[in-house]
Amino acid sequence: MAAEIVEFELTEPWTGFIAEPLVGGSNAGVLVLSGSSGRIERERCRLFARAGVTAATVRWFGGPGQPPGICEVPLEILVEATGLLRERGAERVSILGLSKSAEAALLVSTLSDCADAVIALAPSSVVWANVGPGHDGRDRPYRSSWTWQGQPLPFVPYVESWLPAEPSDGPVAVLDWYESSLTACEDRLDAAAIPIEKADADLVLVAGGADRMWPSLRFAQELADRRTAAGRDAMVITRIGAGHRIIFPDEVAPPPSTRFDHGGTPEAGAALGAVAWPRVMAAIRGF
Repeated sequence: MAAEIVEFELTEPWTGFIAEPLVGGSNAGVLVLSGSSGRIERERCRLFARAGVTAATVRWFGGPGQPPGICEVPLEILVEATGLLRERGAERVSILGLSKSAEAALLVSTLSDCADAVIALAPSSVVWANVGPGHDGRDRPYRSSWTWQGQPLPFVPYVESWLPAEPSDGPVAVLDWYESSLTACEDRLDAAAIPIEKADADLVLVAGGADRMWPSLRFAQELADRRTAAGRDAMVITRIGAGHRIIFPDEVAPPPSTRFDHGGTPEAGAALGAVAWPRVMAAIRGF
């Protein structure tokens, strides 16, 4: 039976939202982050709260005082945001990231001990260049997506000459752009690799085999391999027909994008989410 929940809107220090069980609170909390849409993930927070977990979401770019795009975003914001959960009594705190925010969550776990677990949906195994403009309003020349202690992290830039195969009036698959950039910038991969083997956090990686945004299953396997080589555990959960979007039980699938081809089908994305859900909850609760 789903728990009754209580909700709070946040305005300081960032725009955000918290949902938690109405009775008794929770000793487990999860920071829920959007991908490159930048939206406040209210519905996903409600989903976790109904499952008995305190859930918070914050705007990590595009808000007051923040870069308008994912460009040199200070990772410290995620560290500080986990404090919202500890302030509400969470003894175990996890970060759930999707796509670009999975990239950020993984990085934070290697730089800070703020998270006991990271759940990375459609992750990357390397740091990428900016998506959108920085504080200066410019998106070129390419810069890192992230900073730590004021310093930009090494990154993989995009191939400027890439053109999509699809007609310009429909959704575009950018998978080949990312793969081409990896090939063209092979000499930068080691420096840009996310050193997940350094992280003490528990790790759950969820990726679809039909992702057409970027090669998230390849990335997930690379991350798991790094962990295994270091003698640490990592869990990869996948379904071959699933794409970039992973839909948990009781979530409503978003409408198809008119801009990007995310790959897979809503049914496969929901099947992957259903398989992943109990493992995600176990990681969040520490079972």
